[in-house]
Amino acid sequence: MSKLENKESEFIKLVSESQGIIHKVCRLYCDDHTHREDLFQEIILQLWKSYPSFKGNSKFSSWMYRVGLNVAIQDFRKEKKRKYLFLESLEVKEPSISPKNNDKDERINALYKAISKLDKIEKAIMMLYLDEVPNEDIAEIIGISQNYVRVKMTRIRTKLANDIKIN
Repeated sequence: MSKLENKESEFIKLVSESQGIIHKVCRLYCDDHTHREDLFQEIILQLWKSYPSFKGNSKFSSWMYRVGLNVAIQDFRKEKKRKYLFLESLEVKEPSISPKNNDKDERINALYKAISKLDKIEKAIMMLYLDEVPNEDIAEIIGISQNYVRVKMTRIRTKLANDIKIN
């Protein structure tokens, strides 16, 4: 097996094991199913392009989050500019969840609606927090100190609580 084939199979294995991360990033930043699929493909492409620069100094999943969030944020900016150019207002992103438990679904929808109102960094921190990523890893992925992660989380929780109470 050649070096490239070995790298490729290693990459596919690592991405397959952690692809849920990419799905979560796409869900958080896109409300349209087709757009989510496109963003998923773009993230995979950027992961592959930047894979040679992955040194293994952090966990693959942390690196994957960082790349995925950067691609999603860039895409979000492009979409925002595109909508601005056509004078369309940004719509609140709501997840599409199939109804099972209406009360639980309503709470989840309210949470996602409140999260969609956060700025891009707060969204990323909240997504990582909900995935139970340790503060140390969140700090590394986002590029801020652990202490600032704790401060931001306190502020985010307050914002979300206030927003959900209002609705």
